[in-house]
Amino acid sequence: MSLKESLERFKKQQEKCQTTLSSIASTKAAAAPRPAPAAARAPPPAVKFSNDTERLQHINSIRKGPVGAQIKRVIDLLLETRQAFTPEQINEACYVDANANKAVFDSLRNNPKVYYDGRRFSYKSKHNVTDKNQLRSLVRKYPEGIAVIDLKDAYPNVMDDLQALKAAGDIWLLSNFDSQEDIAYPNDPRLPAMNVDDELKVLFRSIELPRDMIDIEKELQKNGMKPATDTAKRRALAQSQGIPNKAKPKKKKHEISKRTKLTNAHLPELFSRP
Repeated sequence: MSLKESLERFKKQQEKCQTTLSSIASTKAAAAPRPAPAAARAPPPAVKFSNDTERLQHINSIRKGPVGAQIKRVIDLLLETRQAFTPEQINEACYVDANANKAVFDSLRNNPKVYYDGRRFSYKSKHNVTDKNQLRSLVRKYPEGIAVIDLKDAYPNVMDDLQALKAAGDIWLLSNFDSQEDIAYPNDPRLPAMNVDDELKVLFRSIELPRDMIDIEKELQKNGMKPATDTAKRRALAQSQGIPNKAKPKKKKHEISKRTKLTNAHLPELFSRP
């Protein structure tokens, strides 16, 4: 075989090999899985306001409110918990920031219902009693009577203890004419028992009483006695705080008119002792 023929043959073999390789490469490319298209990106989450937004708005409305309203929130907190709070603790408990509001701080410090020891605030009741025994001893110190309204905030269950003392015969609870205030009177067993003449009882029960508690207080003062109540002061205070006078429920029967004779006959227990 000549050299030329050998080269031609070799060339054909090379072309055949090239064709074979190309065919193999294209077959593999067709069989290979195509990469999946890039997944669409999820949209970014919608911007949400903080869950505390409503609470923060509430706090802001409290701190921008009237000083009197903020003082009431604090006094209610002190009365309900009967605990002492620093200004920071008050802020956490009822959102009143006394440190940031000088008017609130000064009003709290000077409020008659609040005790301030230089660091903490606590509730201050008019009478410092904490249980039934102390309550009994306190009432006994007021033979002329003590207004129940001045005892209501002494401690949480004071009204229950007053009723218990009444049931035990240790005190009397009597209402004044206009039912605005109940008065607690001592029934001290240490006092000597005495008999009251029937004629004196009749005379007492026949005494006509003034229709207004203020007039009763004036009559007591005229006779050298100090009233246990101060109706004029109480009514003025209630009016300044916007508290309406307690209206007596209307009754169809036994209705009091201008011709009705008012006496002490509704106090028979005063003479029930032997």
